[in-house]
Amino acid sequence: MTKHVHFIGIGGTGLSAIARVLLERDYTVSGSDQVFSPLARNLQDMGAQVYIGHQEDNIQGADLVVRSSAVPMHNVEIEASLRRGIPVMRRSEYLSRLLADDFVIAVAGTHGKTTTTAMLAWVLVDMGEDPSFIVGGEITNLGRNAKSGKGEHFVIEADEYDHMFLGLNPAIAVVTNIEHDHPDCFPTAESFYAAFSKFVGQMKSDGVLIACIDDPGARRLVDECQSEGKRANTYGLSDGANYHAQQIEHADSGFTFTAYKEEKRMAEVRLRVPGLHNVYNALAVLAVIDLLGLSPRAAAKSLREFSGAGRRFDVLADVAGIVVIDDYAHHPTEIKATLQAARAMYPQHQIWAVWQPHTYSRTKLFKDDFASAFSDADQVIVTEIYASREIDETGFSSREVVESMSHPGAVFIPDFRGVTDHLFVELKSGSVVLVLSAGDATEISALLVERLSTKGVGDA
Repeated sequence: MTKHVHFIGIGGTGLSAIARVLLERDYTVSGSDQVFSPLARNLQDMGAQVYIGHQEDNIQGADLVVRSSAVPMHNVEIEASLRRGIPVMRRSEYLSRLLADDFVIAVAGTHGKTTTTAMLAWVLVDMGEDPSFIVGGEITNLGRNAKSGKGEHFVIEADEYDHMFLGLNPAIAVVTNIEHDHPDCFPTAESFYAAFSKFVGQMKSDGVLIACIDDPGARRLVDECQSEGKRANTYGLSDGANYHAQQIEHADSGFTFTAYKEEKRMAEVRLRVPGLHNVYNALAVLAVIDLLGLSPRAAAKSLREFSGAGRRFDVLADVAGIVVIDDYAHHPTEIKATLQAARAMYPQHQIWAVWQPHTYSRTKLFKDDFASAFSDADQVIVTEIYASREIDETGFSSREVVESMSHPGAVFIPDFRGVTDHLFVELKSGSVVLVLSAGDATEISALLVERLSTKGVGDA
């Protein structure tokens, strides 16, 4: 039996969550990464052996090696493992083995999967079900992104990138929406949809799809499933949805609504997380809860206490009358939804959007969509592109996106220090700053909060 698993890229969101589950199941865990991230530090505190840098000796004693998608096959630890006959797996391959005997509830979708997964995991925990879970961000209520629970359910965020979710065979598959993304992995919208179709096709024989009827891609998936005789339920704001919301009203930071299953009232729901998209997310959770035979009313009580997931409209500080928020939005649709939520929550405030584009391929493909995504912001600052896993040899810059914007307040400032200097001069009490990034632009938030805390507004 495999008892020592070594992770190459252990400090990343995906692998660190699996490593945490294994540690809680009494495995020996080791791993390496280029930097000592907070997630890696947390695993070390739990008992994992964490190495900074990649070296052949790091795999000593491992029975199995799991690699991040970002790690190339010529990595020294992979080459050493193969020479020694140690199996090397991608995340999707290992998840297939790890979860083979579990009742898996997998949440997929271009947008909203992290928050929906976190929301569902929190609700099940708060209801006393003690699920296992893996989420692509920290659940704020629980202060963690993964757990090995004693209950029968394993809730997991089903990430489409690099086809990770094809390592899952869920009993329940939730699909929030399907909109083309990750062009470096899926060159066309149809190839992107095909991956979701294959994912749903891997459900257990008695599995159930829960999908948003208001999203064209998800609706297409429902039609496809039903034509093949598979079970599919829908949620949304449309009357034709199996699970739908009525009497939707904005209240405080979130929304209130009444949830229905067909014509039957299920529960009165009050959310503290902002944005209409979270009404959809909550409906997905209630649909799962109902299918599990649990109480929607009890779930509604738990939903009322849900305070979000890390880097999803994460209010970091309110300093000198200036609110600083981090958000993971990196697709045009996500940026629009986040800014709409901010405008609804702060209707009388000046809203600043600081956007760090993520990957050259995405920024190029959706250039026009990005250019029109910031209408709910008063001021827009765009940094240079976060390359992540890509190398661009064309010289493309996000300056080109800014030049194509009609927004009168959009400016291009490539470096973080320049952004914080500009903000520090221009911000006034009553401003709201949203840093939109799937990269490392959280540094901007940290620098800004530090300067505001120590110097105050206008004290350059």
